[in-house]
Amino acid sequence: MRSTLLRRAIFWGALVAFIAWDYGHSAPVNLRLEPPMIAAGSGQATHGGHCSMPK
Repeated sequence: MRSTLLRRAIFWGALVAFIAWDYGHSAPVNLRLEPPMIAAGSGQATHGGHCSMPK
């Protein structure tokens, strides 16, 4: 029981430490320059919604 609690505490401590390190060392993300999620992986930039799709 004590071993399980120790492992759990080590896991969560390492996870929090990694997230803090990553947040501190990463460049800030400019959300205005990110492509919309609907265009993710298509290789094409979207212009408008479903109404502007070719028929």
